[in-house]
Amino acid sequence: MNKSEFIEALRAKLSALPKEDAQERLHFYREMIEDRMEEGLSEGEAVSAVGNLDEISAEIVAEFSRDKTEEMIREEIETENAKEKKARRHMRAGEIFLLVLGAPLWITILIAVFAVVLSLYVSLWAVIISLWAVGCAVALTSLGCIMAGIGFALGGFTVTSVATFGASLIVAGVSVLLFVLSTAATKCAWFLTKIIFVRCKKSSQRKVKHNG
Repeated sequence: MNKSEFIEALRAKLSALPKEDAQERLHFYREMIEDRMEEGLSEGEAVSAVGNLDEISAEIVAEFSRDKTEEMIREEIETENAKEKKARRHMRAGEIFLLVLGAPLWITILIAVFAVVLSLYVSLWAVIISLWAVGCAVALTSLGCIMAGIGFALGGFTVTSVATFGASLIVAGVSVLLFVLSTAATKCAWFLTKIIFVRCKKSSQRKVKHNG
């Protein structure tokens, strides 16, 4: 079989392929035969060196079918991605429309919730400050009782002096208890403040990342 016969036979076997794809394969094998002939082989030997005609045509058809299938899959994936992006755009447009439409309602609710949370937070710190104030007042009362006891002792009022010193110890114990409670409450409030701050910071970072 010479070169022309091989090419024509291969053309007949590739008749099911699109013309451009078939011509590309025929051109490839034509050049391959010519290269073999330039290397010193005869035309018949060059054709034989290319390979079996049936195997070559079967391989070309299988390769074309595989490429065609991959192309179809790619196109299908691209179509699905385009549909998904379009659906997302429509969803975002709908969300924006609903947000704008319901703005008077949700803004009012948001302000109310923020006001309640802020008032609770401020009330918490007000209670803590009150505890510290009461603790300081009780401590000063204890100190006053001690000074009064000293005065009664110097004046010769022994029983009154002892009672005053006893009352000063009780008041001092109450002041210590108040200071312990105030310290614990301050630590809890400060820990809560840190948690709120960290949560708000992370939420802002997620929104910036999502929008970006």
